[in-house]
Amino acid sequence: MEELSEFAKKLNFNEKIMPWDLSFYSEKLKTKKFGFDEDMVKPYFQLRSVIKGVFELATKLYGITFKEIDSIQVYHHDVKTYEVLDEEGKFLSLLYADFHPRESKQGGAWMTEFLSQSNINKNMIRPHISICCNFTKPTDNKPSLLTFSEVNTFLHEFGHALHGMFANTIFPSMSGTNVYRDFVELPSQIMENWLTEIDWVQTFATHYKTGEAIPKELIQKLIDAQNFQAGYQSERQLTFGMLDMAWHSIQSSFKSNIIVFENENTKATSHLPILEGSSISTSFSHIFAGGYAVGYYGYKWAEVLDADAFSVFSKEGIFNKEIALKFRKEILEKGGTVQPQILYKNFRGKEATIDALLKRTGLN
Repeated sequence: MEELSEFAKKLNFNEKIMPWDLSFYSEKLKTKKFGFDEDMVKPYFQLRSVIKGVFELATKLYGITFKEIDSIQVYHHDVKTYEVLDEEGKFLSLLYADFHPRESKQGGAWMTEFLSQSNINKNMIRPHISICCNFTKPTDNKPSLLTFSEVNTFLHEFGHALHGMFANTIFPSMSGTNVYRDFVELPSQIMENWLTEIDWVQTFATHYKTGEAIPKELIQKLIDAQNFQAGYQSERQLTFGMLDMAWHSIQSSFKSNIIVFENENTKATSHLPILEGSSISTSFSHIFAGGYAVGYYGYKWAEVLDADAFSVFSKEGIFNKEIALKFRKEILEKGGTVQPQILYKNFRGKEATIDALLKRTGLN
């Protein structure tokens, strides 16, 4: 925050940094420090190529293949449907991909399932999985091009999809993503790690006009910029987690002042001026209507898990099928049938530590 304030002063901004100033000056500082902004990579991240790259990554890791089909009715003509086959060619899942915005569609990105996996009385039902995003639609003269953040979002939701597609339990209530909330983000967040791996990105990222592969120098800039403001982002996530905990730890009817309560419980990690009359809580839908009540810390805890888990791939090879198979069998297939800590130890051989996360974010 001090660095950002000093930088803003050099641009003749001599006031205190306010919440609405943060992103503006942060983006300018990021560009100055690393020579990188998201628009630089967009020409190399054509949606069609990204889809191919993500699917091929799943093939390299797990041996599964994706076949686009048009024999199944969809709820909108933008939706694509894929038949997912296992390594032996057996039907694994249906995958619905709904990538573009429209008037009747909510914003954001998510994964859901239309049919859960189950195996009651040995009657195997394979799942129907859906991922939804809001990527810019192609035009007559320009394809859909994604930012780095949007490719990251795609990988995230695809990780959830793999959790659903690989489900192999008896009861639907315990299959796929039906796990403890502080564990559900591990399969999604671990996929994000591949986006800063040159050996994977260069397999699909080509310029939509020239066909030129994305330069290694540009990927390196992307990697170098990855930890920009990592400390601030970490504390911001902790702010949300502690506020959530505070609200859902109340033991009796709330009769205090909401603003005072909120400020008291976020002051340890807040670095921006408090605006009179403003409140995080009134728009914090994740913890009141989004299913994350008292579990929002799970995003941060999942960072510990995904960094620790990916460190195995980093050591043994980012396309190591043996490690991927173990991750599939010990975590993705088991759903909520086993305590998460046990599942993780079965995969990793030990409990997760914060070491890999501190190294990845440059905070050690």
